[in-house]
Amino acid sequence: MTSEFPRGLFARLQAGFGCLQGRRLASYALSLPRIDAFVAKIGPETDEQLGERSLSLCYRAGCGEPLARLLPEAYALVREAARRTVGMRHFDVQIIGGLALFHGAVTEMETGEGKTLTATLPLFLRALTGRGALLATVNDYLAHRDARWMEPIYKLLGLSVGLIQTGMNSSERRQGYGCDITYGTAKEFGFDFLRDRLAQRRSGGGWTGGLSNGLGSAARSSDDLPVQRRPYFALVDEADSVLIDESRTPLIIGAVSQEARDRAVACYRWCAAVAVQFTEETHYEDDAELKTLLLTPDGRELARSLSVPEEMRATGQIEIFEHIERAIRVQRDFIRDQHYIVRDGEVVIVDEFTGRLGEGRKWRPEIQHAVEAKDELKISTDTSHVARVTVQEFFLRFQHLAGMTGTARSSARELRKFYRLGVVPIPTNRPIRRARLPDRILTDADAKWTAVVESVQQLHAEGRPVLIGVRSIDKSEQLGRLLTEVGIDHRLLNARNHAAEAEIVARAGQPGNVTVATNMAGRGTDILLGDGVSEKGGLHVIGTEMHESARIDRQLFGRAGRQGDPGSGQQFLALDDEILISAFGKDKVRTLTATADANGESNRLGRLFQKAQRIVERRHFRQRLTLQYYDKQRQISQLEMGQDPYLDAPS
Repeated sequence: MTSEFPRGLFARLQAGFGCLQGRRLASYALSLPRIDAFVAKIGPETDEQLGERSLSLCYRAGCGEPLARLLPEAYALVREAARRTVGMRHFDVQIIGGLALFHGAVTEMETGEGKTLTATLPLFLRALTGRGALLATVNDYLAHRDARWMEPIYKLLGLSVGLIQTGMNSSERRQGYGCDITYGTAKEFGFDFLRDRLAQRRSGGGWTGGLSNGLGSAARSSDDLPVQRRPYFALVDEADSVLIDESRTPLIIGAVSQEARDRAVACYRWCAAVAVQFTEETHYEDDAELKTLLLTPDGRELARSLSVPEEMRATGQIEIFEHIERAIRVQRDFIRDQHYIVRDGEVVIVDEFTGRLGEGRKWRPEIQHAVEAKDELKISTDTSHVARVTVQEFFLRFQHLAGMTGTARSSARELRKFYRLGVVPIPTNRPIRRARLPDRILTDADAKWTAVVESVQQLHAEGRPVLIGVRSIDKSEQLGRLLTEVGIDHRLLNARNHAAEAEIVARAGQPGNVTVATNMAGRGTDILLGDGVSEKGGLHVIGTEMHESARIDRQLFGRAGRQGDPGSGQQFLALDDEILISAFGKDKVRTLTATADANGESNRLGRLFQKAQRIVERRHFRQRLTLQYYDKQRQISQLEMGQDPYLDAPS
């Protein structure tokens, strides 16, 4: 056992993580002496000799030798290669994490514990088979950063590294997937899978239940050749975000259809214009729990009384009711600069879970068009679906699947139910020194922002760096204006200025720096402390509103206290926050808080916010179950008809 672990390792693992998890971690730790023995053996060898060892492992894996038998030597090679190339040596806890990933688990590793380096272990071992290994993460920035950062390790061992980025052409993508290890986003991987299915159908090959390995007939056009290999191993970074949060958003490829376009455009524009005439309770009822909005009899009567344009004369009355209900929903719940931005006359979705722009993503057509009509934009051409897959369906196709994140235990039930993946918490290399201060609960948003600014002023005067998390772009800019008014220099990190992300993150831990960020700063972001910051208490994180998932809040506060550094965090909440309205509705919130003590120390109010968050989380869980059910039924129906379950029948 190496000196990196404190005494009583097995007792610590078993006591700290429960009986079952402790035994599993302790069993992984038993492999450490064998790996260390190989490290000692290969330490004196040259780089060329390491490459020869790697080539020998590839040959043995290709001959069918079980990868579990090759694991000790393979992990030792990666550990030594990392030390020589990128100047980092895997901690024992990272080796344990790599073992859990190889055995098909989702590892929960605290921020700053080195998930990027840990991932190199199972990726290298699985890539020895020659079947390719994918690492899927949440955005192009992280995929590019991690691929280029870890590439020297793989190259020393004779393996190639590919990168898939938005905007690449088919040739570049085919080259990227042809490498031993490929980094990219789950979205790009999923869309490439759909494009491959469509290309296969265009080529006349029909559906065979899988794709070729890219070595198709030379007579076929290069555009009709698949770019991906058959699914073998995928490692999902930020697994809870990709596999749980993003599973509600299907990936869709559409085909242009001009039928009834003029009528549809007229209907969307007319409904967006008249939606403001309908009032809640009188003309429509909104059920926050069921997420339904329906016109009342009075609302339908109002709709019938309104004059419609000539293009809508052939539109049925029921269809008009549904369009109006959708227009009202979009007016209320799809907020510009929170859920989307408008860029060059087009709607670009903002991913709430990552705070980044969802390039290439669209809502389902009826919602997309209603949003465009609300903002008086050009309504994109109506589309019909020709290819569709959910994130869940895509990743379940892989023979081997694993994931890693800083917040997995709260999603353990879903990960096991949907993906058959267990969650393994990995101990930290050093004790956590992050302090969580009591939540402050204010009467309304204005009081909350005032309190946040006062807290920032105090911390800024002490010379501590501060990271402030907000839920939307407009709120980040609102807080930025308030900080400017009191003379606090700060940087904004949101989807509008994502190009400056690396620079902003690099400076966020410097003395006295203030950073206001959307969820872009929540995942995959390591904030390094500047000189003297540790002595002042480290990075302080301020949350300004609860998210719809407690995991997102945990990710934000996890930016402080990385790798044993000191740090702290505090949540600021208001009684008119969106989470309460979403969970209980406006009327019930007013009743619940009418007699409450809102001085920032009310236990009752704190429990109310936590209950609201649990209600919203359960609602999303039910929605994911419903989505899974209907997707499964659709696939069964298409399979029974002999059709590709991911493609619509050709017209």
